[in-house]
Amino acid sequence: MSSALTDLLPHPIVQAPMAGGVSVPQLVAAVSEAGGLGFLAAGYKTADGMYQEIKQLRGLTSRPFGVNVFLPQPELSESGAVEVYAHQLAGEAAWYETELGDPDSGRDDGYDAKLAVLLDNPVPVVSFHFGVPGRDVLDRLRRAGTLTLVTATTAEEARAVERAGADAVIAQGVEAGGHQGTHRDLPENDGSAIGLLSLVAQIREAVSLPVVAAGGIMRGGQIAAVLAAGASAAQLGTAFLATPESGAHTLHKRALTDPLYARTELTRAFSGRPARVLVNRFVREHGPYAPAAYPEVNHLTSPLRKAAARAGDAQSMSLFAGQGHRLARELPAGELVEVLAAELAAARTALSAGGDAR
Repeated sequence: MSSALTDLLPHPIVQAPMAGGVSVPQLVAAVSEAGGLGFLAAGYKTADGMYQEIKQLRGLTSRPFGVNVFLPQPELSESGAVEVYAHQLAGEAAWYETELGDPDSGRDDGYDAKLAVLLDNPVPVVSFHFGVPGRDVLDRLRRAGTLTLVTATTAEEARAVERAGADAVIAQGVEAGGHQGTHRDLPENDGSAIGLLSLVAQIREAVSLPVVAAGGIMRGGQIAAVLAAGASAAQLGTAFLATPESGAHTLHKRALTDPLYARTELTRAFSGRPARVLVNRFVREHGPYAPAAYPEVNHLTSPLRKAAARAGDAQSMSLFAGQGHRLARELPAGELVEVLAAELAAARTALSAGGDAR
């Protein structure tokens, strides 16, 4: 599988699937055309919306690409906590002159319908977030000619990925921007996430699967580091968020290097699941009180986030970003892949010569 995966991409660089309109076909095509592996994000889209983006992407590139799918989430045990949080957010809704969303808008993100599309119209790679698909799903995708990757945030989760029959595991460190892909969202585990290099080492010893390392990677030297640690490739999200092809809001792109946003934090404020974001007013005021309730909280806050974006108010937008956000470069996506590949080559040369790997 390591060969099967790396044969798809001249450079060991994977563009992370960023849901919410960031990983648009133009970005994915640019990355794949440059020799990386671009990823569409099917999360928060309908099955038809995903299919239309796949069709559009195939019109932009003949190179391999991937599609990321969210796993359905278990039923919430304490819905009362969502009602309390909705009451707390009432003032936000009034300020932005909008209604809060319906927290009961669905839990499965159209999972079965999306799988049907991906089986009828196979793509080179499919990855999964927020859990492990059943072995039957992974077997059917393999028979369709699709390589499968599943996110893991611990060695235990990586073992579950291997048992299910996935082709590779994405090791997501605590540094990563956006949602942590934990298989079970347990509030008692908040604050226990593992740094990327430690996680890669633990997963490499726990399973025989190839590893794609994800979390805070912004430079070619960091790619060299995770490859030296045993990863087969590196997955970068925030690095591609600032590119002109990215579908991220302009305010989001600017915030990555704006001194106003001094740090990132894992918060449940926007979605009810831990997600790393730039700390803004919304996070400071509501993060401490947000319940562990995904996707209910995500549905609840969706109109607020959209209204804030329309108003040009980044202080209430979900500014997903990894810990390396200050290193973001406003380069075209294809050029960024080439720069990262050159940095990687230079770092490998320096390491082999015993020099500075930066």
